Amino acid sequence: AGPRSGPFRAGELALAEVRRKHNWTLKLLCRLAAEAVLSSPGGALPHRDIIGRLPGQVLRTADGKRTLLLRRPSLDEYVLLMPRGPTIAYPKDISALLTMMDIHPGDTVLETGSGSGAMSLFLSRAVGPKGRVLSYEIREDHHNLAKKNYRHWRSAWEIGHEDEWPDNVEFILKDISTAAADMKSVTLDAVVLDMLNPQCALPVVHPSLKEGGVCAVYLANITQVIDLLDSIRSWKLPFLCERIIEVTHRSWSVLPAKLKLPYIARPSHWQEAHSAFLTKLRKFRPLLS
Repeated sequence: AGPRSGPFRAGELALAEVRRKHNWTLKLLCRLAAEAVLSSPGGALPHRDIIGRLPGQVLRTADGKRTLLLRRPSLDEYVLLMPRGPTIAYPKDISALLTMMDIHPGDTVLETGSGSGAMSLFLSRAVGPKGRVLSYEIREDHHNLAKKNYRHWRSAWEIGHEDEWPDNVEFILKDISTAAADMKSVTLDAVVLDMLNPQCALPVVHPSLKEGGVCAVYLANITQVIDLLDSIRSWKLPFLCERIIEVTHRSWSVLPAKLKLPYIARPSHWQEAHSAFLTKLRKFRPLLS
């Protein structure tokens, strides 16, 4: 089901886009409340002027000096603008991780490192109402923030959409390396590790991961990847490394020209370059000796 065919309602999330110089856009996220005010560099806009309006409209700030385009945010925009504790996994990397794991509706997926809840939200959508996400986090502040961001997205979604966002993520405040007993009763279709030393989690989670299942690992630097692969070899864990990638996006600016040419095109000054190394591990069954 898609968005409700109707205007903004109180309690929904709204995204305001402010056009700046050089075709750069500032995005502001707010949760609509009758007495609240959206503050922007171009001026203020009371939420009561947004509630009752259809998304996609351009509204002027209270002083009339700046216009704002109002619409409902997408999930990737929400995770980039929601409150953060630790650095989030960026949507460009999350998309690649989801493709690596080949997640289907109804799957059970383990996540270690709830962080701010970005990956949890995308996993929740991928596995659907019949699926399940187990999200382990060792830090209580990160655990609480991930739960809060997930809850805020779900509640706003239910106001602005015909269907409910699935309540399928179990946030667990626990060190995954001490969760061997928890894993005995679980069969996992896929695993995603976003933690400082993911090799510490592998001995615990690999017995529960189905044969041929994928463990996708998110690491900031290549030395961590080397440590991970060295641990797998030293400990003789049943994982094959299928690929290690970085995801980069090259944005372009295409603008009307002032001279004879109708348009001018050039790479954007701001590029989405390296943010992490993504490692795809495949569980296999060793040959019996």
